[in-house]
Amino acid sequence: MPRSRTDKPARAVAPWVRTRLRTAPWAAASLALLVLVTAYLAAALPRAMDAYETEGLRHDIGTAQAAVSTLQLTAETPGLELPLATREQMLTPGVLKKQHDEVLGLLPAPLRTDPRQAAHGVRTVKRVNGLDPWLPRPDGLAPQFVLASPSGLADHSTLRAGRLPQGTPARPEAVVTTKTAEELHLKPGSVVHVPGRVSAEPIAFTVTGVIEPRGTQSAYWGVEPLFGTPALAATVGLEVKYYWQAALLVSPASAPALLSTTGEPETFFRFLPVADHLTGRDADALALALDSAKGGPDLVKLRQVVGPTGALATGLDGIIDSYGSMREAITPVVAVAVFGIGAVAAVVLAMTGGLFVVRRDSELALIRSRGASLTGIGLRLLGETSAVAVPAAALAVVLAVLTVRPPAPGPGAVPGTGDIPLLPSLLAATAVALVAMLVLPLRAVVRHRRPRLHGGRDDLADARPSTRRTVLDLTVLVLAVGAVASLRLRGTEDSGDHLVSAAPVLVGLIAAMLLVRIYPLPLRWASRPARRLRGAVGPLALARAGRGSSAGTLPLLALVLALSTAAFGGSVLAGVADARDRAALMAIGADARIDGSVEWTPLPEGLVESVRGTKGVQDATPLQIEYGVLLPSAEDVNARPMSGALVGVEPGSYTRLTARTGFGPFPAGLLASTGKGGKEVAADTERVIPAVASPSVAERLGRTPQKIMTAAGVFRVKVVAVRPVTPAFPGTEFLVVNGADLTHRTTTGLLVTGSVDGSALRAVVKAKEENIPLPVSMRSEKRSAYVDSPLQSGAERMYVAAIGAGAGFAVVAVLLSLLQGAPERTTLLARLRTMGLTRKQGRRILGLEALPQAVLAAVGGVLAGLVTVPLLAPGVDLFRLALATTPGFAVLDSAPLRADPWSLAGPAVAVVLITAAAAGAQAWWAGRSSSIKELRAGDTR
Repeated sequence: MPRSRTDKPARAVAPWVRTRLRTAPWAAASLALLVLVTAYLAAALPRAMDAYETEGLRHDIGTAQAAVSTLQLTAETPGLELPLATREQMLTPGVLKKQHDEVLGLLPAPLRTDPRQAAHGVRTVKRVNGLDPWLPRPDGLAPQFVLASPSGLADHSTLRAGRLPQGTPARPEAVVTTKTAEELHLKPGSVVHVPGRVSAEPIAFTVTGVIEPRGTQSAYWGVEPLFGTPALAATVGLEVKYYWQAALLVSPASAPALLSTTGEPETFFRFLPVADHLTGRDADALALALDSAKGGPDLVKLRQVVGPTGALATGLDGIIDSYGSMREAITPVVAVAVFGIGAVAAVVLAMTGGLFVVRRDSELALIRSRGASLTGIGLRLLGETSAVAVPAAALAVVLAVLTVRPPAPGPGAVPGTGDIPLLPSLLAATAVALVAMLVLPLRAVVRHRRPRLHGGRDDLADARPSTRRTVLDLTVLVLAVGAVASLRLRGTEDSGDHLVSAAPVLVGLIAAMLLVRIYPLPLRWASRPARRLRGAVGPLALARAGRGSSAGTLPLLALVLALSTAAFGGSVLAGVADARDRAALMAIGADARIDGSVEWTPLPEGLVESVRGTKGVQDATPLQIEYGVLLPSAEDVNARPMSGALVGVEPGSYTRLTARTGFGPFPAGLLASTGKGGKEVAADTERVIPAVASPSVAERLGRTPQKIMTAAGVFRVKVVAVRPVTPAFPGTEFLVVNGADLTHRTTTGLLVTGSVDGSALRAVVKAKEENIPLPVSMRSEKRSAYVDSPLQSGAERMYVAAIGAGAGFAVVAVLLSLLQGAPERTTLLARLRTMGLTRKQGRRILGLEALPQAVLAAVGGVLAGLVTVPLLAPGVDLFRLALATTPGFAVLDSAPLRADPWSLAGPAVAVVLITAAAAGAQAWWAGRSSSIKELRAGDTR
C-alpha cells in the first residue's frame, strides 16, 4: 500500500535571513546604521535646498521696500465726453470700493495681498500750485501739492487736531500730516486754493484736521512718501531755487472735486503682496503671473473693471528676477558638492558590500561548491540586505521629514501650501537603499560565478590584471578623460547634463585609476633595498603593504573623491570669506572709518588724538576728501567732463595703511611735500603737487602738470604713480596728494586701524561731536551686511555639511579598508609574537603597512583638487554667494574661485593621520586579545 504525502517527515529548514541576522547581529546593525545615515543625508538634501530657497524668496519679497514691491493699478478718470455728473458718480467711494474688490479677485495665482495695506482712491498725476500768498515760498516759488483721496485713512493715522475730512465735490475737505502742517504752516480751518481746470476761479480745499501717520514704512505711506512728509525740491536750471512739495489728503467723498483741478487725476488701486504662502518652486509661476497682469490676458480682465487705460506697475518682477539670478548662480556651485558627496557615499556602500563578501568568502565558496545556484545565492543575499536596508531607509525618510521642516507659513496662509514635496526625498532614500541592497548580491555572484577552491595570495605588488580588467579600466579612463576634455572645450556652462557638477568625480576617478596602476611600482622598488635594512619592522611593513588586495580601487577612489570634494568645498568657502573681507575693506578703507554726514564737514578739533588714544587702536590716518573735482583733459579741451575725488593724506600713516591693506601701496617718498602749502601760498596757482592717480584719471591728465580748481585750493598736479585702488576712496577716479601741500587744509575723515570696539569708538566720537553728527562705519559690520539672503547662508551651510559628510565618509572608508584585512593582521601579529616580535614592533608594522595607501590617497586628493579648481574656476563666480548685491553695485566686480592651500593640504594630512591612528588602535586591540584562536592548527589564513 503506497504511503500518502502526509506520511513524509517534514524537512527542518531554518529561514536563511533570520538565521544570518541572528548569527551576525553586529554586521547587520553596522549596515543598518550606515544606510540610515546615508539615506538620511540623501533624503534631507532636497528638503534643505527647498527650505532655503523658499526662505530666500520670502525674504526678498518681505524685506523689499513697499514702493518697489507694491502692485499699483492705475487708470485715467472718465473723459470729457461724459457729463460731469456721470464722471463724478464714477469716482464715488462705493464705485471705487466695488472696483477694488473685483480687481482683488482677478489677481492671478500665486499672487496674494495683505488686505490691511490695500488702498484705493483718486490722485493727481501732476502736482498743482498752491495759490495762497501765505504759503511758505523759500525762493519765491509757490509750493506744489499732490491731491489724493486714499481709502482707510482713519485706520492708518491718529488724529492730532481738528477732525477727519468729509466734504462734498462742491466743498472738498482734506487733512494734512503733522510734518506737512509744520512746514507749510497749515492748521484746521486753513483753506488752500489750487488752479481750476475749466473756470478761472480756483478750487478751495478746506483743511479740517492734522493727523499723525501710523507705520510710516508701511505700504500705505511708503509707496508715496510725499503723503506723509513734505519735501524741499530744487528747480533745474542755471540758478538753483527751492520750493515745497506736499500732499493734501482729500476725503473720498470729495474725490470727484479733483476732476475740476489741473492735476490730471487718475484712479489707483494699491496692493501689497505677501510671500508667506510662497515656496521657491513658485518663483517661475509668480514671474509668469506678473507678466500676464502687466501685459497679458490678466491685464485684459483688469481693464474690463477699471477701464481701457488700466496699467499695472510694480517692481516685484525685478525682485523675482534678482532672486532667480542668485539661485542660478548658487545652484551649480552647490551641485558640485552634492555630486561629490553622493559619489563618496556610493563608493563607501560598495566597500561595505565588498567587506561582507570577503568575510563570507569561504562560506559562499563552500555553498557554491556543493551545488548552490548563483540565482539562489543572490536572492538569499538580497533578502538579507533588504531586511536591513529597507527599514533603515524608511526610518531615514521619517527622520528627514521630522528634522528638516519647511519655513513656517504666515498667519493667513492656507494649511499645507508651503510643504516640501516628499517625492525627491523618497527617490534619494530609495537609491541609497537599492545600492546597499544590491552591492552584496552582485559582488558575491560575480566573485563566485564558478565554483573554486581556496584562493591563493592576492598580492598587490605581484598582481597582473587580466585582459578583461585592463580593457574595462581603459574604457572608463577614456570616457572620464573625454568628459573632462569636453568640459574644458565647451566651457563651464551647465547645459543640463550636469557634466560641470560631476567634474570632481570624474577627476577623482581618473586619479584613482591611475594611482592604483602606479601604486605597485614603488612597492616593488622599495621591497628589495628594504631587505637589507636592520630590523624586521621596515621589511615586514613593506611586505604587508604588498600583500594587500589588488582590488584596492574602491578605498582609494573613496578617499580621493572625499579629498577632492573637500578641497573644492573649502576653496569655495575660503573664496567667499576672502571676497567679503576684501569688499568690506575696500568699502570702509580700514577697520573703521569716521566721516562727516555732510560733504566737506571738518572733524572736531582733538578728535584724531582722542581716537588714537582709544583702546585697541593701532593707527589713525587723517584724510581730507573733496568729491566731484573737475579734471581737465591733457589732449582735448572739448572732451566730455570728468570728475573725481581729491584725497589729501598724511604720507607716513597713509602708506602704512596701503601696505597693511594691500590696496595700491606706494612709498611715502612719492608724495614728499613741496613745502608750498597753506593760505599764504594761495596766490601761487602754478605750483606743482605730486599725485598718485587711478588709471582713468592718469590717462585723463597725461604726463604734464594740469591745473585743477578745488575748494582746497588752485594748483597743478603731476601724476607720479598709478594705482588701481586706494583705501580712502572706493571708486575708480581719484587723486591722492600730500595734504600739507593744499591751500585750505582740514581733516574731513579718519581711517582707523586696529581691533577697536565699535561702541567704544562711537562713544569717543559722540563726545567730540558739535552740531553735525559724525557717522562711524565699522568693517566688521559692513562684512556682516553682505550676508543678506537665506540663499547665501543656506548654500554655505550646505557646503559646510558637505565637507563634514565627506570627512565622515572618508573615515568610514579608512575603517572599512582596515577591517577588510583585520583578521589576517590579527593572525600575523599572533604568529610573529611567537617568534619574538614585541607588541610595540607589531603596532609599528601595522601602522606603517597602512600608510602607503593613505599617502597615495592624500597625494591623489591634492592632485585632483589642484585640477578640479582651475577646471571649474572660469565658470564659477562666487560674487552672488559672497555678496548680497549684483555686480556693478559693489566695490568688487567679481569673486573668482581659487585653490585654497589649507583646503588642499589639511584634509590630505588628516587622512594620513587618521589612517595611522586607526591602524595603531587596531594593533593595540589585537595585542591585548588572546592568541589561542589565531594559533589553532589547520588555519588556512
